[in-house]
Amino acid sequence: MTTIGTPLSPSATKVMLLGAGELGREVLIALQRLGVETIAVDRYENAPGQQVAHHSRTIAMTDPEQLKALIEAEKPDLVVPEIEAIATPMLEALEADGVVRVIPTARAARLTMDREGIRRLAAETLGLPTSPYRFCDSLEELQAAIDGGIGYPCIVKPVMSSSGKGQSKIDSAADVKAAWDYAMAGGRVSHGRIIVEGFIDFDYEITLLTVRARGADEQVETHFCAPIGHKQVSGDYVESWQPHPMSSVALERARLIARDVTNNLGGQGIFGVELFVKGDDVWFSEVSPRPHDTGMVTMITQWQNEFELHARAILGLPVNTTLKTPGASAVIYGGVDAKGIVFDGVDRALQVPQTDIRLFGKPESFVKRRMGVALAYDENLDVARSNAVEAASRVKPRAV
Repeated sequence: MTTIGTPLSPSATKVMLLGAGELGREVLIALQRLGVETIAVDRYENAPGQQVAHHSRTIAMTDPEQLKALIEAEKPDLVVPEIEAIATPMLEALEADGVVRVIPTARAARLTMDREGIRRLAAETLGLPTSPYRFCDSLEELQAAIDGGIGYPCIVKPVMSSSGKGQSKIDSAADVKAAWDYAMAGGRVSHGRIIVEGFIDFDYEITLLTVRARGADEQVETHFCAPIGHKQVSGDYVESWQPHPMSSVALERARLIARDVTNNLGGQGIFGVELFVKGDDVWFSEVSPRPHDTGMVTMITQWQNEFELHARAILGLPVNTTLKTPGASAVIYGGVDAKGIVFDGVDRALQVPQTDIRLFGKPESFVKRRMGVALAYDENLDVARSNAVEAASRVKPRAV
């Protein structure tokens, strides 16, 4: 039986989020609706989640001593990593000492914080189908890996980054140096290490949101949301839609891969499993042990969106992954480099039929920073996608 206390009282159930961006903000709101006391931690002041949490804290989460001191001072019941750039060895030590429970587990947070840990787990430990890959520590190693079998075209990514930062496609030897430099600049933590992947000629890629939650018998069960299709530009999600049509064979293979990976990582919560699909063939790409950016579409498509599913699962509550309606999302970019921007045209955006808007409240805008998302629903996915894109285009961020 799950017991939830009263916020801001001695009996409070306290959850600390490490990373308080737009995804963390929605998790915090979902937790608060269930009576949880929330602590939002980020590396900069006034992050989106800090604006809605009961408590706001700002530290360098990659500093193990700062992280340890904060967790010991706040004494949360659960620590929920929402980003990759965290001192995960310290989380493992605190979990091992019984100081705190990490979601889904401290091991999962460590393995998925960089692409090396999770790729080696998937390909080498679990034997799942993946693209060919090598890890490289220098431009020379990158060139040697390409010449030694990876070939062209190929994809280069920092071992640690988010939202496609530092990711690029190499079509010839002329692109190699630029791709290396871009990866070095785009890594979330200065690591000096990249992964180069052989290019898979896939038909499409999906995110399969996979939820590990306790059932009526207290045993952990695996649930799947309908597959989410998405469009990326330079590795960054710009549109997503649900459900993405796929064959029953491919869907079953995708679920088996997602189940294998998430069973190994363990714990409770939602995982965003990214997969490549060609016909009935499926390859594992990546996994995030937290809500996924492409899953923002679930705020309009599912009875319980990915943030509510995560909140319920980590608290030991039942979950429902049922689709409510087909729908789509489209990113609203900042368009300008400025602080404290304003958004024109929100009224015009909401005049597009069957749409909604989320503005994230980020205190600083960049040209290619996600500042919001437009959502649309319709039985016809093409109509939903078109309406989401149209609504997003009508929102005009402006410096003041």
